[in-house]
Amino acid sequence: MKQRVLIANKFYYPRGGDCVCSLNQERLLADRGHEVAVYSMLYPDNLPSRWNAYFASPVDFGGSAKEKLRAAARAMGWGDIRASFAAILSDFKPDVVHLQNIHSYLSPQLAVMACEAGARVVWTLHDFKPVCPSYGCLRDGKPCEECFSTKLPVLRHRCMKGSLAASALAWLEAVRWNRRRLEGVVDRFICPSEFMAAKMAQAGFSSAKLLVNCNFVGFDKMEAFSSAEAVGAEGRGDYFCYVGRLSEEKGVESLLAAAAKQTVELRIAGDGPLGQILRDRYASCGSIRFLGRQDPGQVVRLLREARFSVMPSICYENNPLGVIESLCAGTPVVGAEIGGIPELIKPGRDGLTFESGNAGALAETIARAYSASWDYAAIRCGALPRFSADRHYRVLMEAYSSN
Repeated sequence: MKQRVLIANKFYYPRGGDCVCSLNQERLLADRGHEVAVYSMLYPDNLPSRWNAYFASPVDFGGSAKEKLRAAARAMGWGDIRASFAAILSDFKPDVVHLQNIHSYLSPQLAVMACEAGARVVWTLHDFKPVCPSYGCLRDGKPCEECFSTKLPVLRHRCMKGSLAASALAWLEAVRWNRRRLEGVVDRFICPSEFMAAKMAQAGFSSAKLLVNCNFVGFDKMEAFSSAEAVGAEGRGDYFCYVGRLSEEKGVESLLAAAAKQTVELRIAGDGPLGQILRDRYASCGSIRFLGRQDPGQVVRLLREARFSVMPSICYENNPLGVIESLCAGTPVVGAEIGGIPELIKPGRDGLTFESGNAGALAETIARAYSASWDYAAIRCGALPRFSADRHYRVLMEAYSSN
């Protein structure tokens, strides 16, 4: 018998990779015959849902003093979230509650309530929040693991936006939702990468509760990648590309510094806090082209016709969709040797790796990738089953099983 599954994520629209994965999972389960409900926070950009009457009221960490206090209470699991989540638990009666990205805007209080209601609780970890109060294990542009043993460094270093108040809230949240408490109410933590599973275990989480299940490519993109013939070398444009957020942790500044020394064109799809700064800085560089935000169809075309893509991150990437989608397009990846990136790339077969944060090594690797002869069809053929919904679903059912 198919389980009734309640999926919880703090936003219900494709805001970022966690939201995309959550939406994909909802469709995956429904297509496989499960009854699926969703729980999120009310937000103007949300997609339509028959369940939005149950959604939590919005909170704003950047609003007035009153709004900030209300948001802080939400992070602790207090306030009206208890009533709204209790209502959907009572009315839908899920067998499984599958948590996605819930810290702060929803809170791990959902795990406590789901456990008390007798549901099996599964949590997909899209970031390192359970072991790092500031989410990313990154400080001053370098990986940081100080909070794996004690959460006080988040206060000492003011890791949250350089603010003592924001860092204090992150510390309080980490203390309240500590490892022992989370392990007591969560049956399985799904880690999208082996790297994340290893870091969770390093921080003290029980390996018996950790299950690795790589992300899968969304249905529309997978159909686009698999329906047409692979694009060979003769059909590729004379460019390489980056698809993602323009922010410090993504390493785009090193990428642009390296690309400015190349004659081949770099096309950048995406935007972010560094967007305008980088566009201004490289406005006169003819080998760099900023495309801005692209819709899914444009991303598919960009990847399918690129010589290769680049993932230059300086942070602990978990299981980046940018790498997975590129490989499914048959496009090799030049990836930083950090986080979960290296486990997705077989050097020489479907990409190359370089020392994270080293612009010189990146420039050299870009030149090697450009001059290499890639078997684009073989890359695509190997990636499609590896990152398919079917494979993801098989592992997911293991997490949902109480055996």
